Amino acid sequence: MWGGRYEGTGPDELFRAANDSLPIDWRIVQQDIRGSIAWAGALCACGVLSTSEHGQLVDALEALSEEAKTIPHPPVESGAEDVHTWVEQKLVEKLGSLGKKLHTGRSRNDQVATDFRLWTRDAVAEVRRVTVSVAKALATKAEAHSTDAFPAYTHLQPAQPVPFGHWCLAYVEMLERDVLRLDGALSRINVSPLGSGALAGTGYAIDREALAKELGFASASRNSLDAVSDRDFAVETLSVLSQLAVHLSRLAEDLIIYTSDEFRLVRLDDGVTSGSSLMPQKRNPDSLEVIRGACGSILGAQVSLLVTMKGLPLAYNKDMQFDKKPVFEAVDLTLVVLRLAERTISGMTLNADRAKVRASAGYANATDVADLLVAAGVPFREAHDRVGQLVRRAEKLGTPIESLDEKDLSELVPELDVASIRKLTVENVLSRRSAKGGSSPACVLAEAKAALLRLESL
Repeated sequence: MWGGRYEGTGPDELFRAANDSLPIDWRIVQQDIRGSIAWAGALCACGVLSTSEHGQLVDALEALSEEAKTIPHPPVESGAEDVHTWVEQKLVEKLGSLGKKLHTGRSRNDQVATDFRLWTRDAVAEVRRVTVSVAKALATKAEAHSTDAFPAYTHLQPAQPVPFGHWCLAYVEMLERDVLRLDGALSRINVSPLGSGALAGTGYAIDREALAKELGFASASRNSLDAVSDRDFAVETLSVLSQLAVHLSRLAEDLIIYTSDEFRLVRLDDGVTSGSSLMPQKRNPDSLEVIRGACGSILGAQVSLLVTMKGLPLAYNKDMQFDKKPVFEAVDLTLVVLRLAERTISGMTLNADRAKVRASAGYANATDVADLLVAAGVPFREAHDRVGQLVRRAEKLGTPIESLDEKDLSELVPELDVASIRKLTVENVLSRRSAKGGSSPACVLAEAKAALLRLESL
C-alpha cells in the first residue's frame, strides 16, 4: 500500500506485530465495504470512474460483503495490515488494476474515521434500544406494585415508606436520561468525514453532502483537519455508557442489599442466581454482581481513550489506532449487562408482606407526625424536636409511635388528636404524598402508566 517509498523486504516482523490492527478492526469490515461502495459512487459521479467500472466495483464489493460474513475470525493469514488493506487486496484479486482505482482521492485517515462512526452509530442505536427495554421492565414492575409498601432509606437507615413502584420509577427516570444522552451522542456521531482525505481534503470534485446522505449521515464535516483526527464522538459514547453503567451498578447494589437474608425484601428467580461449590444452602445474586462489577471496566474504557487522545497534535497519529478497542469492549459489555438487567428485573418478585413490615418499622411515620403538628400551628423546627422526643420515648418502650398510650402522646404533642396519630399506618402515610413526583399510590400508578407510554414512543 505504501511500499514505493521504501527499500528492502518490508516492515520488520516485530513492528508488524505491534502495528497491524486487523485483529481489532475486522469488526468494521462491513462498514468499510459500505463506505467503499458509497465512495465508488462519488468517484463515478465526478468522472473518475466510468459507469461500467463503477458497476464492477459495486458488484465486487457486495460479493465481498457476503464473503466477509462467512469468515469467523480476522483473516490474519492474508498478511493485510488492517481491514482497509484486506478489502483492497480482495478487490485487486477480483478486478486487477480496477481494484486499485477505488482509493483515488481517499485516505485511510478519512476512511477509518468514517467506518468507526458508522459502527459506533449502529452500536449506540442498539444500546439505546435495549436501555428502553430495561426501563420498560422497571415501569411494568412499578405499575404492578403501585400500592405495595416498601421501606426507603437514606444512609441505609429506614427513612420513609414508599410504594415499591416508586423505587422502580426512580431508575426509570435515570434510564430515560441515559436515552436522551444516547440521542445527543448519536446526533454528534452522525457527521461524515469521508472526503476529507489525509487531512487537507480531497482533490477531486466530490459532492460530500450527497456522499454523507448516501451513508445515512445528517451532514458532512466542515473542517478536514478536524474530521480525520476527531474522536470526540467515541469519547462521548464512552462517557454516556459510563453514566449508564453507574445507574445499572446502583440498581444492582440496591437489589443485592434487598435480596440479602438480612433484608429479604426482593427475591431473584433461580435462573439468575448461583450456588456455592462448598455451601449447599447458598443462593448468590451473581447476575447483580456481574452488573455491578462491569461498571469498572466500562469506566476504565473511557479513561483509556481520554488518556490516548489528551496529548495528540493534529491531525492523524498512529496512537489513534487504539481508539476502537475500548469502544468495542465497552459496547459489548454494556449490552450484556443491560440484557442481564432486563432479565433479572423481569424475573424478580417482591416479598410484599415483609416489605410492608419493614416499611412500618424504624419510626418511618415520624415525619408525618411532625407534619400534623405543623398543620396545627406548631413551627416545623419545634415540631421536629418534639417528635424526636416522641421517638425516643417509643424506642424505650419498644413500641411504634402510633401505639404509645394517650398520656405520652398528650404530654409531647397535646395539639394533636390521639385518633389522628393512631391513623398513621403505613397505608395512610403513603397516601399523604400526592404532589407531583410524590409517592402516593395514585401518583405512582399514574407515573408508571405515563412512563410506559413515553417509553413506547422512544
